[in-house]
Amino acid sequence: MLSFIIPAHNEEQYIGNCVSCVAASARALEQPFKVIVVDDASADRTAAIAANHGATVVKVARRQIAAARNAGARAARGELLFFIDADTFANPRAVRACLQALQNGAVGGGCVFKFDGTLPFWAKLLYPVAVILARSLKLMGGCFLFCTHDAFDAIGGFDERYFAGEDAAFVRALKRRGRFAVPGPTVVTSGRKLRANSAWRILGEAWRWIRHGRGAYQRREGLDLWYGARPVDSSR
Repeated sequence: MLSFIIPAHNEEQYIGNCVSCVAASARALEQPFKVIVVDDASADRTAAIAANHGATVVKVARRQIAAARNAGARAARGELLFFIDADTFANPRAVRACLQALQNGAVGGGCVFKFDGTLPFWAKLLYPVAVILARSLKLMGGCFLFCTHDAFDAIGGFDERYFAGEDAAFVRALKRRGRFAVPGPTVVTSGRKLRANSAWRILGEAWRWIRHGRGAYQRREGLDLWYGARPVDSSR
């Protein structure tokens, strides 16, 4: 069985479409599945919308994406785990390619993503470079990751010492465990962070990572890009 784990905090704008895309993809492949939405202290209708779309809702109050993902994995009974952000939309081609990679011996992997909506000019310039780096170096962000349940348990899941960058640590741990796959098909994710923040803000976070490494993400304070007020995405 496939377990799709979706961490969510105040995601009523996206969660319905996210769950629907996951369910449609699994049904198209005729795979048994369960969608688990981990509602992490939402103050909006995220949980109700997810439940109305057929998801199992697990409630936590951590305000930490690593902890939310791990809570979803604890509730999962599937042999294969997919971790999908609430503003990311699966499709049958991508899910099929992930399953094939796992059947061919990969312990996990991640999909390259495209952004929805209109992007700032600077983001359009940087995106092709980011894709080349992602595919050549297998550097995947956390919006669409997958692995076997055994591999997840073996590496201890997502490292809850980190409030951001936990996805990079997770990918590194999977690579130490075995082959990490980057399938050809892409998924779509929201470009809202790029639309709501300047290039200097985004690049500043990249520089923080280069300069201080994961240690810079062991406190929630200062991580407003991930934990600050989320603007409504009017581009949708």
